[in-house]
Amino acid sequence: MPPRIRPVERMDEQSTTATEIPTTTNADGGPRVRVLLLDDDPANLLLRAAILRQNGYDVLSAGTIEEANAYLEQTDIAVLDYHLGHGKFGTAVAAKLRQRRPEVPIIILSATLERRFGGVEDMHLLKGHSSAEDLLSALRGLEAKRRGAPVVVNAREFYYSRIAMAIGVDVLVQILDPEGTWHYVNESAAAYLEKPREWFPGRNMFAEMSDILRDWRDVLHAVSTTRETYIDRTRRGLLTEPRPEEVSATWSVLAFPIMLHDGGSGVVLSARILERNGGTPIFVA
Repeated sequence: MPPRIRPVERMDEQSTTATEIPTTTNADGGPRVRVLLLDDDPANLLLRAAILRQNGYDVLSAGTIEEANAYLEQTDIAVLDYHLGHGKFGTAVAAKLRQRRPEVPIIILSATLERRFGGVEDMHLLKGHSSAEDLLSALRGLEAKRRGAPVVVNAREFYYSRIAMAIGVDVLVQILDPEGTWHYVNESAAAYLEKPREWFPGRNMFAEMSDILRDWRDVLHAVSTTRETYIDRTRRGLLTEPRPEEVSATWSVLAFPIMLHDGGSGVVLSARILERNGGTPIFVA
């Protein structure tokens, strides 16, 4: 896996100022894409800027909303940290950029899942769980969109996959709306339920699997309305009847609220086996 974006102690890269914007070209002679990078952490800002420059981008580095606003006319793609501290948010820059130059793609970096996205931004990445390659992949996709080329990044899939990665690959992850319609399942959950991943989105768990899954109706409704986390104390797992190899297994099942990619209310239903027969720790993967 590519290294995650982390702060560094020192770096020789210098930030570009609003009054000093060099004109550069790609190897093919075309203009390089200018990325507005907003982050109030100087170390993170320097590191991300260095990574983008090494991959052929011009970087307009900003540590404040005011600095970022000065770059709006020169920006091709914006990458904005959501929480800037002191009650300030990168979405203020996003809103101004969208109003002034609606064609410019916007990526929001956020450290929390509990945030109402689906606003002016085109994509959001989960800080701490998105690698440098994730950011570069997002930029390539939005660059293609900006130029009218085919877009290869599926923003919805990208969003949910980052959430699932944050929870862990050894956990069965299902993301549903309050009515039980699947929006996403990870590979582990799909394999456990014996269906391909692409089978799930848009289907309803109560209509499709009421014969094998426990009735999670009340749980989904309660979590989505109260916005509180549910902990299943029965330790029974997801199924109405345990499989033979899981009869004595101890499960951990959690359900917690989340905003769906379209801004609607959703629930993450996660499950993993803690112990099988004889108290042997083992995880479903």
